[in-house]
Amino acid sequence: MSSPIILPPGFAYVAAGLVSTAWVLGWQALVVGRHRTKSGIKYPQLYAEKAEADASKAALLFNCAQRAHQNTIEHMPLIIVTTLVTALKHPVLAGYACGFWALSRVLYTLGYTTGDPVKRNTRGGILGELSVFGLLFGSTYTAYELLCSST
Repeated sequence: MSSPIILPPGFAYVAAGLVSTAWVLGWQALVVGRHRTKSGIKYPQLYAEKAEADASKAALLFNCAQRAHQNTIEHMPLIIVTTLVTALKHPVLAGYACGFWALSRVLYTLGYTTGDPVKRNTRGGILGELSVFGLLFGSTYTAYELLCSST
């Protein structure tokens, strides 16, 4: 026997926010692939060696693109969990925060792939952390609300 799952009103914002992260990851993979081709770094080498990056701007840009993509992947478990928990009580907040984070990752990647890693922060990194903290606090508060309502 199946049981229906009732989603809170506004959950479409959560779906849109989460799907936007998948699009960003796909776009970043294309950026990495383009830079891999230009740099001549062959699979399975994950990054250009220091000597390669020092000798070639294309290899440096490949490393920057690869790192931006990897950093996004490293954040994904945190983003998914906190978005879904926040969405249980505050779906619009969760959806917007997740979507804003995804947008910030585009800016982060564009900044990083200039070849000057400092620009990752000035072009999206710091903005994205606002979303991360919003989702952390939102999910913590939601968990608190759920605990209080279950007693």
